[in-house]
Amino acid sequence: MMEKLGISLLFAIAMLLTACGGGGSSTPVVTSPAATDPDPVVTVDADGNTSFDSTTLAAQLDAMALGELNQEETDGLLLMREEEKLARDVYLALYDIHGLNIFNNISSSEQTHTDAVLALLQRYSLTDPVGENATGVFANVDLQQLHDALVAQGTNSLLDALYVGAEIEELDIADIENLKLQLVDNDDIALVYDNLLKGSRNHLRSFYRQIESNGGTYTPTHITQAQFDDIVNSDMERG
Repeated sequence: MMEKLGISLLFAIAMLLTACGGGGSSTPVVTSPAATDPDPVVTVDADGNTSFDSTTLAAQLDAMALGELNQEETDGLLLMREEEKLARDVYLALYDIHGLNIFNNISSSEQTHTDAVLALLQRYSLTDPVGENATGVFANVDLQQLHDALVAQGTNSLLDALYVGAEIEELDIADIENLKLQLVDNDDIALVYDNLLKGSRNHLRSFYRQIESNGGTYTPTHITQAQFDDIVNSDMERG
């Protein structure tokens, strides 16, 4: 079990437990063909649901050099494996309670997110903390507390559930950005983290639109107001 968690995660647990309470030359110029960008490893639908394409991700990871992991990088991967599962599990619970499709749709995307992190764990021969754990069950006791608090908070009303969705996504953004700062020379991990960030930003946009349409307002707690405003006032990111 990890002994260290991101600052944002620890803050979230404390807050939620409290709340629950051309020149002229004639010589022809020879140019090489333009380099083509690799196929995107995520797909984005009309509602912003952002999912990893496992086949494309595997192909791109296979083409990358296998780096070395320090302890911070290892702990970060283990954290994100369960943190992405937490998002999926909370959304499944809230869909069962409120029946709003956004929770079901984004939970499906989150399954591909946690699977993408699993691909990195397998690539680096790390023991998967999820294993055979059921929905809502976590090896990390802090994530277990956070899951339970979030579900309890989101049970009260549909608007509270949407607030939970927004908080999970901004928490993911804050934690992944911090984990990216710890990377030394791991382009494969950066690839996954960058696309997890894209997904979290898109999902935050989706939840915020639902919050507005249900008459609510939202103040971020894990990212700055300026960062939040930049995200929710911009278009969905594609591919």
